[in-house]
Order: sequence, then structure tokens, then C-alpha cells
Amino acid sequence: MGRLLVLVVLVVLAVWLVRRAIGRSGTVKERPSKTLAEGELVRCAHCGVHLPRNEARQASGKLYCSDEHARLGKR
Repeated sequence: MGRLLVLVVLVVLAVWLVRRAIGRSGTVKERPSKTLAEGELVRCAHCGVHLPRNEARQASGKLYCSDEHARLGKR
């Protein structure tokens, strides 16, 4: 029984080491970097909701979540 347990532990260790070695030898995958405008969240000057900068509307130097809030202006 003891030999079987040692054999199982050795097999698990070998599999783990092989998977780790294969993972390191592959090319390093880099995440695509978002531009600041894409990933940056801004706050609507009217209602306060946060949204991506590239979806925001700008009026009078302020950012808004919709054309309606841009028309209504800052609260």
C-alpha cells in the first residue's frame, strides 16, 4: 500500500513538472494593451454614471453618458 502511494505521488509530481516546463518553453503571450482612451472610465457630469471614455459625449468641456444629458448640462 505504501509503494502505491509513493508511486501515485511520483506520477503526479512528474506530470506537474512536465506541464510547468511546457508552459515556460512556449512563447510568452502578451495581453493586447488598450489605449488610454479605450480603457479609461469617465463620469457623466449629469448623472454620475461611469462609462468608457470612447463612448462619452463631450459638451462645454464636460463628459456625458448620452446626448440628452449633454443637452441638459451639469447638475
